[in-house]
Parts: sequence; structure tokens; C-alpha cells
Amino acid sequence: MTIIQLEYLLAVANCGSFSVAAGQCFVTQPSLSMQIKALEEELGVILLDRTKKPVIPTEVGEVVIRNAREALRSYNYVKESVNELKGEITGTLRLGVIPTVAPYLLHRFVPAFIKKYPRVELQVHEMITELICEALEKDSLDAALVSGGSTHDGIMEYELFNDYFHVYVSPANDLLERSNIRIEDIDLKNLILLSQGHCLRDQVLELCAGKRSAHSRYNFECGSLETLMHIVDCTNCFTILPEMATTYVPTERREQIKPLAKGAVSRKIALAVRRTYVKHSIISALRNEILVSLRNEE
Repeated sequence: MTIIQLEYLLAVANCGSFSVAAGQCFVTQPSLSMQIKALEEELGVILLDRTKKPVIPTEVGEVVIRNAREALRSYNYVKESVNELKGEITGTLRLGVIPTVAPYLLHRFVPAFIKKYPRVELQVHEMITELICEALEKDSLDAALVSGGSTHDGIMEYELFNDYFHVYVSPANDLLERSNIRIEDIDLKNLILLSQGHCLRDQVLELCAGKRSAHSRYNFECGSLETLMHIVDCTNCFTILPEMATTYVPTERREQIKPLAKGAVSRKIALAVRRTYVKHSIISALRNEILVSLRNEE
């Protein structure tokens, strides 16, 4: 039994496919299959049900995979501990980022981070919160930038900053004349939202909890705040934007951004990790670099 075999087994379990797992592991599918087959022969059991699509672990495979995750976590912790003692920050950091954060935050810290820590291989994946949680639980991500309070049990969140909500109003809507907007002024019939799966959608609905019985005039399935703003511009609607997105609204449309009265209405942006995470030094360096980038822009 080797570390490589355990890594390949977890890759197939995570992906549900030998071909996809091989691509992620940068090996050919026959090489990956051969290693897993050798592991099965050594243990004398079948670990993966290859007749299913996607491929799923057998009952004994579930037990082996659970233990393989712990074994690889311990293996990586040995390397991480040695690197920390040597004062080195090195290795791979797989970072997930939700779509309503990625376009507005990544460029602030990524260039400085990769310049300061050239021995860290940074892999960034834009994903919705539910997929981020699954990936953290399966150890296919090391950390993630999320909206605080949106993750599952077993995941820790380190708060980074508050991101206040604003209303983006159509020029044809009467709310355009307001200097700020109260929650009670929001008419859900004119409010357009991101599609299901985006935590910002859930947060906005929670914000307007007293009006959930109302229905929007428009039913859009959209994963982009930019698209929502374009729809607002050509209709009588409005949407809710996080403050970090308002910075990138063109000057000629800035008057359409209205703060919510009682400015404490916000989401918290957090760095999420599995409770048993091992890449302490790299993740700490990432967190510090994000905080430095935010202070530099104040």
C-alpha cells in the first residue's frame, strides 16, 4: 500500500470517474486504474463499484476511503510540521471562492501572495457554497473564501471583514430618488435575485423575511451580479449588491446605488477550513495577505 495508491483512490471517490480522476492527478487512466487494482489485490477486496455511473465506493471501500483520508491528512501534517520548523512556506494550496466574492477580491491579494510565497502552488476554484463544503469535507480543497455562517458542521470560519449590502435601482424605479432605502420599502415583485445555490440569494431573502409571500415579476436563473445589474438597467427592477461589487459599477451608474438604512445590514466574508486541516502555515500566510491587501486599500 502506497501514498500514491491512496491518493488515486480518493481522487476516484471524489470525482466518481476514473478518467476525470486521472486528469486531476496528471496521470493516464490506465496508470491510475492499475494502481487502484494493485491496492484492491493487496487488500483482497473490491473498493470501487465500477458498474455504477458515477463510480461509487463499495461498503468496504467506504471504510478504506475514510481511513485513507485520515492517513493522507497525517502524512501531509508531517511535511507541514517539518516545513514550519524550517521556517518554510511551501506546498500546494487549493482555494475555493464563491462567485460573489471571486471577481472583487482575488485580484487584490493573489499577485502579492504568489510573489511573496513563490514556493506555494496556488490553485483557485470558483464554486458555490454547497460544492465548497463538499470539497472541504472530501479534502479536495484546503480552504475557501465564503460568506460567514454558510458552511456545514466540521468546518471552521475565520472572519475577515464585513461586506455591507446596497440596493442597485433601475433609473425607471421610484426608489431612485431616495438617498437610502429601508427594508420595508423593498417590494419583492421588483426584486431580482441570483439563482438558487448562491448564498447571497438566501441572505437577501432572509433580509426580506417578512415579505416572502410576494413573488417577483421576473424569474431569472442567473449566477452573475453583472447580469443582474444589466437586467435592472433595462427594466423597472432592483437588486441587492454586496459593497465589494459596488466599487466596480461604472461612474455613470453610481447614482443607482443606494445604501440600506440601518447600515449594519451586511454579510461577513470568512476564510473557511476543515476543523482537522493541516496546512497551517500556508493558510495563515494567505489570511494575513488578504488582511494586508484590505488595509492597503482603505
